Amino acid sequence: MTTAGKGAVKQAPKPRRPARAGHEPQPDLADTRFYINRELSWLEFNQRVLLQALDAAHPLLERVKFLSIVATNLDEFFMVRVATLLRKFRAASGDVSPDGLDTGQQLDAIRERAAQMMRDMSSCWTTVLQPALAEHDIRFLERSAYTDAIRAYLRTYFRENIHPVLTPLAFDPGHPFPYISNLSMNLAVVVSHGGRTRFARVKLPDVLPRFIPLPARLAGCPGDTFVFLEDVVREQIGMLFPGATLRGAHLFRIVRDTDMVIQEDEADDLLESVDKTLKELRYGALSQLVVEATMPDRVLNILLENFEIEESVVERTSSRMGYGHWLALTGLLHRPKLKDAPFLPRGLWSNADRDAIFEEVRERDHLVHHPFDSFASVEAFLRAAGEDPQVIAIKLTLYRIGSNSPLVDLLIEAAEAGKQVAVLVELKARFDERNNIVWAHRMESAGIHVVYGLVNLKTHCKLCLVVRKESDGIVRYAHVGTGNYNGVTANVYTDFGLFTAKPAVVEEVSEVFNYLTGYSNKQDYRELLVAPLNLRARFTAMVDREAEHARAGRPARIIIKNNSVADPDMIRVLYRASRAGVRVDMIVRGVCCLRPGIPGVSDNIRVRSIVGRFLEHSRLYYFENGGSAELLFGSADLMERNLDRRVEALCFVRDRALRNELLNNVLGTLLADNSRSMELTTDGSYHAVEKPPGAPAVDAQAELLPRHVAAADA
Repeated sequence: MTTAGKGAVKQAPKPRRPARAGHEPQPDLADTRFYINRELSWLEFNQRVLLQALDAAHPLLERVKFLSIVATNLDEFFMVRVATLLRKFRAASGDVSPDGLDTGQQLDAIRERAAQMMRDMSSCWTTVLQPALAEHDIRFLERSAYTDAIRAYLRTYFRENIHPVLTPLAFDPGHPFPYISNLSMNLAVVVSHGGRTRFARVKLPDVLPRFIPLPARLAGCPGDTFVFLEDVVREQIGMLFPGATLRGAHLFRIVRDTDMVIQEDEADDLLESVDKTLKELRYGALSQLVVEATMPDRVLNILLENFEIEESVVERTSSRMGYGHWLALTGLLHRPKLKDAPFLPRGLWSNADRDAIFEEVRERDHLVHHPFDSFASVEAFLRAAGEDPQVIAIKLTLYRIGSNSPLVDLLIEAAEAGKQVAVLVELKARFDERNNIVWAHRMESAGIHVVYGLVNLKTHCKLCLVVRKESDGIVRYAHVGTGNYNGVTANVYTDFGLFTAKPAVVEEVSEVFNYLTGYSNKQDYRELLVAPLNLRARFTAMVDREAEHARAGRPARIIIKNNSVADPDMIRVLYRASRAGVRVDMIVRGVCCLRPGIPGVSDNIRVRSIVGRFLEHSRLYYFENGGSAELLFGSADLMERNLDRRVEALCFVRDRALRNELLNNVLGTLLADNSRSMELTTDGSYHAVEKPPGAPAVDAQAELLPRHVAAADA
């Protein structure tokens, strides 16, 4: 690997003079003015994703994908964060956020900002993406554009392909209000029947395509032409109610509370508790009800009464609903020129035999940077472990496994070959709970020792340990990562993985597994920072040490690259470092509750966010340390949950060449980005980083990609 390059970290700008004790008033670092609201910060992150959908520099169908991601993100936000606030509000909680807002004020601010985001999504589709797609002969017809021939075709299509799947459910004194599933789109239908007004609900099932293609002969133009499922159903819905007079059909969509809460004192069997809670969540309270702007009050009131929700949960819209479905278009349309160009990631051990992998790792540490480096390297490591007769044990943590994981097959094959295989499956991984239960059962049935994690902690660390019997005794090999053991997400998330056989590291990785599967109480980790055991204290001490270096005039700098910074205590630690004169550069993709640039508090802190083709998911923490630099990577962000309520692991990078690679070629390139980088200002808003006059444009991800591809071709 190279250790210097175009993105090498330049000497940090001279920090402002540190505050001098006794000469200036000491600010109260808990002052609410010094913090950005976590929920509003997340919404601003989602807005930055939406900006990618508006950016013509991305291929057109990739922009459609970004629109879909924004919608899916917003759904999950309402399913978890808004749902949590609603529970507190309904319980009259007196909680106040670090920025000083009570629960009701947060909900009001969220609704206002989210409503604007929904309008922005609609505008993005109708005024930007849809016209741009039409220029490439990809069209979406509104009902007003249907010809008689199109209506005749859709009538037949409805009768043959849609009608048999739909189930109208009446609700009246003889028919209870039907169960309505999370994220479903539905029509509230009003009919006259037997001289009385009746109501029914018709769900638009997910098994039906949202986009229905029209034959070219009917479209009357070249290319691809689609109509929307909800429009076709609305046109033909009378077929479901023969003998009745249709009075109206009004679209609505619901978002339910899906945040899993397990009481520790009730969880005698974690698997059983998670399974039970998942079933209960099917009936979670509504956190959002989206209805058509034209829905009559009478119909809306029926929904409010039966859902038992307040009107503040309702969002009226005149636009399409469920933009998350737009992701399907990237698969429906075979238009390579409208998508990102494919690339071949570098394989670390693509042609190596099983013995060479362990020999190479024992000789020196190896680093992979996904998706530029192939996840197949991780699979090759596990495959070699399963096939090697000298390997006697494999241990692995699994958080988000994916729906079709080859790793599970490799682990099962290893167990069937007589190796001792132990896997910690985190059953509480949000939105993957059911999937993880299925995998856990399958692995257990194959003889794998499956542990379900700890009741009051989520296991989020990314660790793999291979134990091998060699000529000189037992040797352990480890993989420590920042991302999940999931080959699908590894293609689109930026993450790091370190393969090492260094005795000090593998010893501590082994201790973490003992902590997870048994009753190990080791606290004095040196090569790892482990939450909730020592990560908060050690990280705080490292930041404070940097402040001491700055006060003594020694080199002092901190670079943080992660997903979220929200823990108030950790923010105060960084404020103190800034006041001491430490230059702090932060690349925080998502939530950042720290306010940079506050005079006398955070004027030495700069915060940027990069959103691009790949999801920036890796975590890196660099400390100048008076000239003896230290760098860590791992699974933890600077959030309360990561520091106190999850099992996390950060690992020191001791190999100097790899540390230089991460500092200069990765962090240096990211800090030089002036194409995808947005800078956080003191007022909480983000602005595009200005490119200095005459300076070349730098897109960090685009810069990193050819370096790895070129190495793969070499």
